[in-house]
Amino acid sequence: MIFGKSTLALAAAAFTLVSTIAMAADGVVQKIDAAQQKITIKHGPLDNLGMPAMTMVFKAADPAMLKLAKAGDKVKFEADRINGQITVTKIEKAK
Repeated sequence: MIFGKSTLALAAAAFTLVSTIAMAADGVVQKIDAAQQKITIKHGPLDNLGMPAMTMVFKAADPAMLKLAKAGDKVKFEADRINGQITVTKIEKAK
């Protein structure tokens, strides 16, 4: 099968898009600061953000999600860069 330049460009663009989509990461909640809408998580690598495992403070996309976990809970979460801030966009207790 022969692919034209536009087909290859489209395939490369699709691969780039998929590689930057937030993927669930494992972590342990260290602290929740509801007043500042922030959560501190010790987490594994965040491949979509190019970050290694570390402990860091995230902004919560929705303050209501801060009620879904407490310090010490193991969680699965997704984070992305939103308006220049690394933000938790989804979180749930790990099973």
